[in-house]
Amino acid sequence: MRLQISTRLAIFAVLELTAHEGRQLSVAEIGQKYGVSSHHLAKVMHVMGRAGLVHAVRGAGGGYQFAGNARRTTLLDLVQLFEDLSSVEQDADARDATPEGQALREVVSEVDDIVRATLGSITIATMRKLVDRHAISCAGRSKAVLSRRRNQSRL
Repeated sequence: MRLQISTRLAIFAVLELTAHEGRQLSVAEIGQKYGVSSHHLAKVMHVMGRAGLVHAVRGAGGGYQFAGNARRTTLLDLVQLFEDLSSVEQDADARDATPEGQALREVVSEVDDIVRATLGSITIATMRKLVDRHAISCAGRSKAVLSRRRNQSRL
């Protein structure tokens, strides 16, 4: 499944906000980390604000905070804000009336159901743990590479 940029930004922003719980982060801070336009990210944050997932704090030192419950908010909640996950194809044509077309439609519908179920079963809290695990793993690999380089330079 390929996610739109807005969807990916929403997920990254929520993960960033939950990593800095209790602190407001500006669009510029989040955008800088992921190398994205503040303008585009602001639109994404606005959509999430309307959905009640983030709260904007105005003024000096303002920014955004995660307003949802990380243990109950799922990836599906975020993805549905930006993606059309309906399994009914709008562009049905005469080929879909054939047994082959109907069989293919049934398989694609099942895949769509599995995607929705999977996204609906992964919470932001679970993603946060996964991100933290990857960060530790990356840090360990970086240390190992630096150690090898130091050892090689001594030879």
